[in-house]
Amino acid sequence: MVRYVYDFPDGGREKAGLLGGKGANLAEMTRLGLPVPPGFTLTTEACRDFLATGTEPAGLTRELSAHLAGLEEAAGRRLGQRDDPLLVSVRSGARFSMPGMMETILDVGLNDDSVDGLAKASGSERFAWDSYRRLVQMFGSTVMGVGAPLFEEALDRLKVLRGVPDDVHLDAADLAGLVESYKELIRSETGEEFPQSPADQLRRAVLAVFLSWNGERARLYRRREHIPDDLGTAVNVQRMVFGNLGADSGSGVAFTRDPATGRPGLYGDYLPDAQGEDVVAGIRNTVPLAGLERLDPHSYEQLREHMRTLERHYRDLCDIEFTIERGKLWMLQTRVGKRTAEAAFAIAAALTDEGLIGADEALSRVSGEGLARLMFPRFDASATGEPLARGLPASPGAAVGAAVFDSAEAVRRHAAGGEPVVLVRQETNPDDLPGMVAARAVLTSRGGKTSHAAVVARGMGKVCVCGAEDVVVDTAARRLTTRDGTVVEEGAVLSVDGSAGTVYTGAVPLVDSTVMRRLETGDTDDDGIPDALVGAVTRALDRADEVRRLEVRANADTPEDAARARRFGAQGIGLCRTEHMFLGERRRLVERMILAGSDTDRDRALEDLLPLQRQDFTGILAAMDGLPVTIRLLDPPLHEFLPDRLGLATRLAAAEARGETPDGHDADLLDAVNRMHEENPMLGLRGVRLGLVVPGLVAMQVRAVAEAVVERVRAGGSPRAEIMVPLVGDVTEFRLAREEVDRVLADVSATFGVPVDCPVGTMIELPRAALTAGRIAEDAEFFSFGTNDLTQTTWGFSRDDVEAAFFSAYLDKGVFTASPFETIDREGVGRLVEIAVAEGRSARPSLETGVCGEHGGDPESVHFFHAAGLDYVSCSPFRIPVARLEAGRAALETEAPPDLR
Repeated sequence: MVRYVYDFPDGGREKAGLLGGKGANLAEMTRLGLPVPPGFTLTTEACRDFLATGTEPAGLTRELSAHLAGLEEAAGRRLGQRDDPLLVSVRSGARFSMPGMMETILDVGLNDDSVDGLAKASGSERFAWDSYRRLVQMFGSTVMGVGAPLFEEALDRLKVLRGVPDDVHLDAADLAGLVESYKELIRSETGEEFPQSPADQLRRAVLAVFLSWNGERARLYRRREHIPDDLGTAVNVQRMVFGNLGADSGSGVAFTRDPATGRPGLYGDYLPDAQGEDVVAGIRNTVPLAGLERLDPHSYEQLREHMRTLERHYRDLCDIEFTIERGKLWMLQTRVGKRTAEAAFAIAAALTDEGLIGADEALSRVSGEGLARLMFPRFDASATGEPLARGLPASPGAAVGAAVFDSAEAVRRHAAGGEPVVLVRQETNPDDLPGMVAARAVLTSRGGKTSHAAVVARGMGKVCVCGAEDVVVDTAARRLTTRDGTVVEEGAVLSVDGSAGTVYTGAVPLVDSTVMRRLETGDTDDDGIPDALVGAVTRALDRADEVRRLEVRANADTPEDAARARRFGAQGIGLCRTEHMFLGERRRLVERMILAGSDTDRDRALEDLLPLQRQDFTGILAAMDGLPVTIRLLDPPLHEFLPDRLGLATRLAAAEARGETPDGHDADLLDAVNRMHEENPMLGLRGVRLGLVVPGLVAMQVRAVAEAVVERVRAGGSPRAEIMVPLVGDVTEFRLAREEVDRVLADVSATFGVPVDCPVGTMIELPRAALTAGRIAEDAEFFSFGTNDLTQTTWGFSRDDVEAAFFSAYLDKGVFTASPFETIDREGVGRLVEIAVAEGRSARPSLETGVCGEHGGDPESVHFFHAAGLDYVSCSPFRIPVARLEAGRAALETEAPPDLR
């Protein structure tokens, strides 16, 4: 029979897929001998079966009862017994950490009878009723579907009535009355009584946590983090320990290193006389973890030792939840902690220096996405002035946006036009996730570095400042007020510095990051002192360069871009778009070519373009001397170089209406535009078709390339030009184009007495080209996959039209987990790439293959291209460091240790 339940001693982190991250790590801590309240885990398989069928898996109830009986026997108490009840928590725990996205229910087992027993056994009536109100509130919202804000409103009304700032100041009678209010709320909202049976509470709580896997915020978080939807969550049932038993009790969250910067030490928050949910919810401001040393030195020293044990065991930053119950320390959870990009690089370097991990594992623990974040600008310190407010630097970076005071408004403004916004809240909760996704930064007046806002913002790479206590946030009035009386209304611009924990009014100017400066120029910090973060990034990139198989090239069209790309580490140019060289003043030369009334006129226009193209290519080849430069022949439709059709027609009609003689040049242009008009120009006269139809165009471009090669050779250079024919769909098209290319190369070689050997290949950007790659490779010396157009033609999408039209709906409905124009569609487009590589190399074993679409700089896509056997990826210059890093990580992927995050 399938086993659905495991006691903690029976698990381990090697079973994280089955027991979820939380259950696996609870088992691991138990095996390490740390003080973990006993319990058991219901597996992710049980969740998947339940969600698939809508009914409990056969045997689950029996297993649950058997393991509960074992827990009761060990405790010497039964669940919810009248005189001294055993109480349990029911917590979710998926394979990958999803902070606050699914449900937790505490104090399961309490009822109208056992609450009195708990009061007598604990010696605190207030504690008993506080625990009962927590159960009714959590159970009512999670299991019975009552809106969580209704419970909060009832609590707020009571606090106002009693004139107290928080729930800690409510006495036992207040809390007992609140329990009755909550039960009446449940009755009126659901028509059902709050269940008094402890066994019924436990069963329903477990199933509700299973169901929360498909809750809206959980699904949104998974889409954002690219977590598969079919994993399911485990459920952990654990004996309750209580941090809300008075001044000698409390709960906290701790990190073995600073999750924002990576600096070593103990970081976190502690809240006396509180349960763990109070700490992360930010409903009361916590004290720094160092404050625990003063409050409870013994527990503090125990915690330090346990944290050292866990960091050595996991060889990584650990995120820990703990509770102190009347001076006794209990470890409730650990996991490899989420961290900022800055901390990821710093910690990987530090652990390498400490001998806990090797260079390869350090590389596997950082990411190209994180590196991209570190290349973002920061605020110009000379232009900041006095801050509007200060808080805790919860997630670094700098962001500017309009202040908004609820999640819905953040989403609305972002969707309406991409307006940058700063989400301002007293504290965030899981329902704020859509607004956090839409915002550039998050500012809260409450909460610490382990609050919901801080943890989720760090995971998403969002700028965040928490616990700005001098700010009063009035969500109803949509404004904030500072201690000195400054009022900021919704829509006003704020600048948030998540590295310093400061907030400014207005838009503060930005300056480049030190990482960007080092990557582009080799400089260190302004004062000349090497930046530790820059050093960590450099080490990771150096290791990636040592182990990667994929070359990384650049998409660059000017000598300046080529030089910048080389500084970023490019090993050549994978795509030089020659159409970009016909813009500006040169457009009129293209007009002359299009309007030419004879071959002679066309040849003259092409002759005028030739020296300009040669100059461009000479500069690019000089910047990339010794490295390959793949030059794509003219690709877009010619009508793109002509004026707007409607504008021309309007101008000519207006002239006629005024009785003027229409401008002859405009009339010729309009005639050409009408003649060349296409209903779907991206599938019309472009690419190789253009070269075959317009006499002399291919010859002019190839001659410019060849003469640039001659010029560089004579100057002592080592030019490595490659010529790429775009949009080939049939080998015959390529052969016809290549005949002209070879003829011109031979002519230039003979004329100047300099051998010009330029490999000639093609872009694979049509499905037919991929499916006939074997035949094309008989004549083409290299393939470069144009994955932007290959995606359009495979899916039947016009990118410019469909992204705004329905991509968001497709993401919501799960058709996409990510836009196929951002991350390669492995099953469709990727399959065509694999077919073309295999068939092309079968026909020509020496065939060089690469990708030149922007997928070449997407971290996830780079891993696919490595696995598909490509020789290089090419991307925009600023994405080159990201691609270098990911190419190295891809090379290590099969050897990397399991991801415990």
